Amino acid sequence: MQAEKRLIEAAQELAREADKLRFGPPVTHVYNPLAYAWTAHEQYLRRFGGAGKEVVFLGMNPGPFGMAQTGVPFGEIAAVRDWMKIDAPIGRPAREHPRRPVHGLGCARSEVSGRRLWSLFAGRYGSPEKFFAGHFVVNYCPLAFMEGESGKNRTPDKLAAGEAEALFGICDRHLRKVLEILRPGWIIGVGNFAEERARMAADGRGIKVGKILHPAPANPAANRDWSGKAAAQLQRLGVWK
Repeated sequence: MQAEKRLIEAAQELAREADKLRFGPPVTHVYNPLAYAWTAHEQYLRRFGGAGKEVVFLGMNPGPFGMAQTGVPFGEIAAVRDWMKIDAPIGRPAREHPRRPVHGLGCARSEVSGRRLWSLFAGRYGSPEKFFAGHFVVNYCPLAFMEGESGKNRTPDKLAAGEAEALFGICDRHLRKVLEILRPGWIIGVGNFAEERARMAADGRGIKVGKILHPAPANPAANRDWSGKAAAQLQRLGVWK
């Protein structure tokens, strides 16, 4: 079976399993873009998920103005719509937070982390075809979590222990499937949490593991020349020449 089809089946299974999980306060809303934005995610996998990847970049989970809007990891609108040329209808979560509406590819907000990440790749490789010929980007967790009236983003590493254990179990299984399908030489965690989960999934598989600085603006070190720092990290690792 082609790698793209296997990735699609694995993502569908992950979406079903994630939908069965339940989360308590302070989490009040949970978005699963693998469900309501599936058409766009499937396009991403079908178009760019072929075999022969040398490097897999691993993110944490959907951002409210990125994958939660587009169904694509680090899914900055312009990168998904204009660079990758993904054009798909985006649905809406069953329970939508009033401060975190889903506008799909028409969302006017920018996902800074995604803008920085995809700009780095576009600047180095030019076209998505050249980048994805040897690289792929996937998120560890498919769910976005919001708290209370504010809709504050809650990352998976901040979940209650029992909730995290159930979630991480299905996410670890999915990540191991992705590595089995793509058989990369490297998996690069985008930030500390992703690197930690990458090391666990890659253990015993002969896959090298590394990390780049997370591009989120909440990370002070990322706000001055993030792309230069990330590229230098990849060059020191030997991932990029």
